[in-house]
Amino acid sequence: QVQLVESGGGLVQAGGSLRLSCAASAGTFSNYPMVMGWFRQAPGKEREFVAAITQSGLGTYYADSVKGRFTISRDNAKNTVYLQMNSLKPEDTAVYYCAAARSVPDLRRGVAGGVDYWGQGTQVTVSS
Repeated sequence: QVQLVESGGGLVQAGGSLRLSCAASAGTFSNYPMVMGWFRQAPGKEREFVAAITQSGLGTYYADSVKGRFTISRDNAKNTVYLQMNSLKPEDTAVYYCAAARSVPDLRRGVAGGVDYWGQGTQVTVSS
């Protein structure tokens, strides 16, 4: 069973930065090579795709709303995925979830199916 644990959320002013981390169970990335990604869910809204990164780290994908501001990366030796968030806006406020899937199309289906594992989420609040 793969476990994903997010950290790094918090309260930040608009224009500020945060770095989220998602630590997977030891050996996950070597034993279960998976596409990793981030989703977010604001109150009263559906969970939405934010970013994804391929197993090698060479392919990255972003939602239009975060392109140019957020950067996803991974350290396979540490079984960890990161989301660097810059130029944060109040509309970025949400619970951010780490996710793992077998392919990018699978991951982007999100809660509709295709994601094999979800983290528990970490709150990001951006004040204006």
